Amino acid sequence: MNKEKRRAIFERLRAAMPAPTTELEYETPFQLLVAVILSAQATDVSVNKATGKLFEHASSVQMIRDLGERGLKPYIKSIGLFNTKARNIIKTCEMLLEQHGGQVPADRKSLEALPGVGRKTANVILNTAFGEPTIAVDTHIFRACNRTNLAPGKTVRQVEDKLERVVESEFKKDAHHWLILHGRYTCTARNPQCGKCGLRDLCEYRHKTPD
Repeated sequence: MNKEKRRAIFERLRAAMPAPTTELEYETPFQLLVAVILSAQATDVSVNKATGKLFEHASSVQMIRDLGERGLKPYIKSIGLFNTKARNIIKTCEMLLEQHGGQVPADRKSLEALPGVGRKTANVILNTAFGEPTIAVDTHIFRACNRTNLAPGKTVRQVEDKLERVVESEFKKDAHHWLILHGRYTCTARNPQCGKCGLRDLCEYRHKTPD
């Protein structure tokens, strides 16, 4: 895909969604961090249901740390891998209190040192909580970038690196949100909504579904 097509894609996405953001519900960087840790292999809808009840009872680093694993699990038991996630969240709370004054760090190295936080999660936090122009590639973005030929790659990291190279600076801060929403609701895994897609004429997918 050439530069002109890529720019046109992001111009259309921006026109359709001028101020995109995550669908995870949160009020603080810490709450976002908890939600993103829980979101691995889970839907944002299911995470919001769990965190809605959790944050009503315990919303801060210290409060969730005080719950402990045993106290946290009932709130997140509807989420896949909740035992591991509870352990990671409590350990993360301990590290935040001991090493960062109870605050979520705003640098990649410190974020990725937290239990349950990998590169994708760090990218989400840096982008959504701190406004950095990072691009977190999940399954939706990976699929959409390969299908459209916007930024093809065999691995998530290859797609991320390609996006970092080809996405113009004016679009980088919002690119993650535009692409994830496009992949989630339009460029879906099964039966992509090509007939309703505003990028149809720019997309290089060879097997577009009919109108």
